[in-house]
Amino acid sequence: MTHEHLVVADLGGGVWRLGLDRPDARNALSSSLRVAVSDAVDRLSGRDDVGALVLSGAGSVFCAGFDMAEFRRAAEDPDFGVELWASSDRFHHTLLRCPVPLIAALNGPALAGGFDLATMCDLRIAQPGVWFARPEVAFAVPLYEPLRDLVGGALARELCLTGRRVELDEALRVGLVNRVAPEAGALEAALELAREIAARPRDVSRATKAKFVTAAGVSGRATLAL
Repeated sequence: MTHEHLVVADLGGGVWRLGLDRPDARNALSSSLRVAVSDAVDRLSGRDDVGALVLSGAGSVFCAGFDMAEFRRAAEDPDFGVELWASSDRFHHTLLRCPVPLIAALNGPALAGGFDLATMCDLRIAQPGVWFARPEVAFAVPLYEPLRDLVGGALARELCLTGRRVELDEALRVGLVNRVAPEAGALEAALELAREIAARPRDVSRATKAKFVTAAGVSGRATLAL
């Protein structure tokens, strides 16, 4: 599970943190980082002693989405393009089908694939300064179903077609964010919630999470079909 841009930390009590640690690139999700996150989630979710996972970002941005330089490379290198989309499909399905509760600690803006990453978690804790946007709608097909599952079809359609910015107050009001933490407090608030969840019977939490996964109905579908 070792990757230069991913922190994997056992915080005790069944809580683990997966921290995107690429602040100079606004925690952009390269193919290798997506694979590292997928590997970590697969390994940890297979352990009976893991009760909750917290995803966080370093610096001032939670995640700016996929690494755009890789899409330019894929246009020139078809073999890399195959690798890029394979890592994307695995990344989305690993998170959407994770049997362990996932909590996003939002320290800053969640953009494009970072927006998707937040919506693929079960709960989202945000601090002041967080906002959401999908700038990729100007040139690419966005994910729809994880967002629709949270905010409903009408708003999800609007955001997927316009890419407009969603400020924190609206995000809280429409259910895109579950709780707002104090200034710079998202990670600690998310960890506190994770400890609360992890302290409950693991079989009950996992059975509940299994209902979420079944309802999502994403099995076997490629990223761009979601």
